[in-house]
Amino acid sequence: MEFIHNDFLLHSKTARRLYHGYAADQPILDFHSHLPPSDIADDRIFQNLFEIWLEGDHYKWRVMRANGISERYCTGDAPPYEKFLAWARTVPFTLRNPLYHWTHLELKRYFGISDLLNENNAKSVWDRANSLLRTRDLSSQGILRKFNVQAACTTDDPCDDLSHHRAVNNSGGDFRIYPTFRPDGALLVHTPKLLNAWVERLERASDIAISNFKNFLDALKQRHDFFHANGGRLSDHGLPYCHASSCTESQAAAIFAKARAGNAATSDEHEQFASFLMLFFGRMDAEKGWTKQLHLGAIRNVNTSRTRELGLNTGFDSVGDWLQAEAFCRYLDRLSQENALPKMIVYNVNPADNYVFATAVGNFQDGSVAGKIQFGSGWWFLDQKAGIEWQISALSNTGLLSRFIGMLTDSRSFMSFPRHEYFRRVLCNLIGRDVENGELPNDERLLGTMIRNICFANARQYLGLELASAKQTESVKV
Repeated sequence: MEFIHNDFLLHSKTARRLYHGYAADQPILDFHSHLPPSDIADDRIFQNLFEIWLEGDHYKWRVMRANGISERYCTGDAPPYEKFLAWARTVPFTLRNPLYHWTHLELKRYFGISDLLNENNAKSVWDRANSLLRTRDLSSQGILRKFNVQAACTTDDPCDDLSHHRAVNNSGGDFRIYPTFRPDGALLVHTPKLLNAWVERLERASDIAISNFKNFLDALKQRHDFFHANGGRLSDHGLPYCHASSCTESQAAAIFAKARAGNAATSDEHEQFASFLMLFFGRMDAEKGWTKQLHLGAIRNVNTSRTRELGLNTGFDSVGDWLQAEAFCRYLDRLSQENALPKMIVYNVNPADNYVFATAVGNFQDGSVAGKIQFGSGWWFLDQKAGIEWQISALSNTGLLSRFIGMLTDSRSFMSFPRHEYFRRVLCNLIGRDVENGELPNDERLLGTMIRNICFANARQYLGLELASAKQTESVKV
C-alpha cells in the first residue's frame, strides 16, 4: 500500500465515513496566510520545485541544519537542484516529524508522486514535478482552483497599496484574495530607526504629514479605512503576549515623540505604548465589524549571530514561556468594558497554555455572535497531528467545538494547501475514535453537519467575506 492512500490517518470505519462523506469535498477558506499577493495577481508559474517548495521554508531549513547540512544549501548560494537534493537527503531522517507527512502529502496532491523522497529518487522527482509546474494547471492561480480555495487572506502592512488584491478581485475569477491589516511596525518605539523608517512609509501611504501622535493615529485610521474599502475584514498582530498596561493618550504621545527624536523607549514605555495602540486597534476593528487575530507566545530570533547574518524569519524562533493569562484577560476586559470588543481569534504556540486560552475566551462570549472569541487552530510548532489534537481537545472540553472556524495554512508557500486536508483527516479520526468508543453518538447527520461546518461553513459565516461561488456551500446549522 502507498504511504499516502485514501484512508491516510483515518484509523476507524467511522473516521473514514466522516472524512470521505463530509470533509474531503469542502472548499477552502484560508483566512490567514503569508502568500505574496503579487504572485497571485501575476499568476506566477514556478520554474522548479525549489522555487515553490524550498525558497522560503524555514521549517525545512531547521531540520536540514539539524541534519548537518551547510547553510549554503538552506539560505545560501547553492544552485536550486543542489538545495533540493540536500532536502531529499534529509527527508528520510524526518520520520515522526510532521515534515515527513507534509512532504509526501504535497508530492501526492500536486504531482501525483507516491515515491518516498530520498537521495536516490531525487532527480526523478525533480524532473517529474518540474514538468508539471511549468503548466498553468500549477501556476499560483491554477493551484487555488485545484484546491477549491474560495478565498485566501494575505498578511499585509498598513502601508501596502493593495493593488494586487484589487487586480485579482476585479478580474471576475472564481476565488478572492483579501488583505489583513497587520500594524506591528507601529509598535516599534523601542527601535527608533525602524519606527521612523516605517512612519515615513505611513506618511506616503496615507498622504498625512506625521508631526505628532495625533497625526500618527489619524494616518493609521486612514489606512484601516483604506483596507476596509478594499475588502479587508481582518487584522492581525504577532506578539509575545497581550499588551495590557495602563497608558493615557498624553503618555503615549510623549513616548512617540521620544522615539521620533531617535531615543529608544524603555521596556516599560514600550509596554505602555503598545498597550495604548492595541486598544486603539481593537476599537477600530469593533467599529467596522472586523475580526482581530492575535498570534501569541513565540520567542523570536534567539540566535543573534545567525539572525544578523541571515535576517529575520530564517528559522531561529521557538516556543516562548511568557505569562499569558492575566494580560490576555485584561486586554479583552478593557475592550469589553468599552463595548468595543471585536470578534477575535487567538492562536497559541505553547501547549502548556492551551487551557489558559481555551478558558479565557469563554469569559467574553456575549451572545451577539456564535463563537465570537475563538481559540484558534494549532499554530506554528503546533500545527501537526498532536498539536491539532491538543487544541481540539482543549476547545472541546471548555467550549463549543461545533462553533470552531477550523484550519488555515499560515504559510508563505503555495504548496501548503494540503494542510487543510491534513487537519480534516485528524479531526475526523478524532471524532471517529470517540464514536467507536461510545463517547459520541453514532449519528451521521449530527456529526457530519459539525464536520462540514468546521471545515468551511463556520468560517464563511463568522468572517463575513464575499466569496466566489463554492462547489460546496453547506449552510451552518444551528
